[in-house]
Amino acid sequence: QVHLVESGGGSVQPGGSLRLSCVASGSVRSGSQIIWMGWFRQVSGKEREGIAAIDIGRDYKYLATSLKGRFAISQDNSQNMVYLHMNNLESEDTATYYCAAAKRWVYSWWAPDEFDYWGQGTQVTVTS
Repeated sequence: QVHLVESGGGSVQPGGSLRLSCVASGSVRSGSQIIWMGWFRQVSGKEREGIAAIDIGRDYKYLATSLKGRFAISQDNSQNMVYLHMNNLESEDTATYYCAAAKRWVYSWWAPDEFDYWGQGTQVTVTS
């Protein structure tokens, strides 16, 4: 089993920045080896939206087109951590942000069904 824990959420003014962190623990490098990690967000009443994902082994990064220039994903493989860097935040970015991990190859990184493990979520609120 793999356990994911997000941190770094909070309240920020429009134009501000946050960095979300996700640490993976458990069978990360053995029986449930993680090969992909991703970030999703969800607003109450709406579907979970894929934001970014990373191919752990090759460090290939994927980002939603609408967020390019403001968001970025990175990893610290030695610490089993993935980060979501969020800049120039807008009120529309207010959501619960989830970290996800996959033990199989991901073909559609934006699809929640491609991922096997999920964190509990961290709230990001952008408000003046």
